[in-house]
Amino acid sequence: MDNRKPPEVVEVMFKGERKEFFLNQHGIPIRIGDYCIVQAERGEDMGTVIQRGEYIQKRGFTGGLKRVLRNATEDEVKRLKENRERERDALRFCQERSIERALNMKLVDSEYQFDRNRITFYFTADKRVDFRELVKDLASKFKTRIEMRQIGVRDEAKRLGGYGTCGLAYCCTTYLKEFEPVTLKMAKDQQLSLSPSKISGACGRLMCCLMYEVDFYREAARTFPRVGSRVALREGSGEITRLDYIGGGVYVVDELGTERRLSLKDIHWDFESGKSSKKS
Repeated sequence: MDNRKPPEVVEVMFKGERKEFFLNQHGIPIRIGDYCIVQAERGEDMGTVIQRGEYIQKRGFTGGLKRVLRNATEDEVKRLKENRERERDALRFCQERSIERALNMKLVDSEYQFDRNRITFYFTADKRVDFRELVKDLASKFKTRIEMRQIGVRDEAKRLGGYGTCGLAYCCTTYLKEFEPVTLKMAKDQQLSLSPSKISGACGRLMCCLMYEVDFYREAARTFPRVGSRVALREGSGEITRLDYIGGGVYVVDELGTERRLSLKDIHWDFESGKSSKKS
């Protein structure tokens, strides 16, 4: 029986929060935060180890992962910084050429592969863009493989980073692993303002944080009467105008037109019959 442990898998982050998993097949001593050289599609790339250990191993990788080649040297880290400086010039040149060719696209970022065998340009566009002539311009200028990669506006925010209205760094640049669908119904279920300026992120899409607490609100809604429902009070009846899921109360307008906040114990609602009944 073979009791050998499977090779370690580590997660490596590159520029723009791009993350990939790699196989540490030869047991290279590596720590979180270390720079390492990894296999790329053609050649080598360099990134920072951001995760390792049992949590990753439990994901059950079945193979097909590229390998960690070695720890990065000081000279290689210096070269990575030089690549970052070159990327700014490359992006500027690409922007100039795309304008001259009247291409309807927005250049977001550029990224050199560590060995400079490839440079990737990230862009957003509403429609398909014919950038074949632009690629010829870029290849002639930089003498390397050119890749044009179209991304969405959420991916753009993730690559560029920034801070939300909460004052914290974007969720997509810190801990969110994957983008998940966010719907307007999530905002409605949490009784939030539906004003686009209040529930949209910097990317222009609905904020990712709308999905964090929606399960709590949906579960709490099962024990609350609906807005607009007639409910029985100790001294008559009233209509529900607002709900306070956190505090366990409701706002009710009574027969005199006065709105007040009441605890759920001060009203009664018969969920089975759909009718209010007098609180004794």
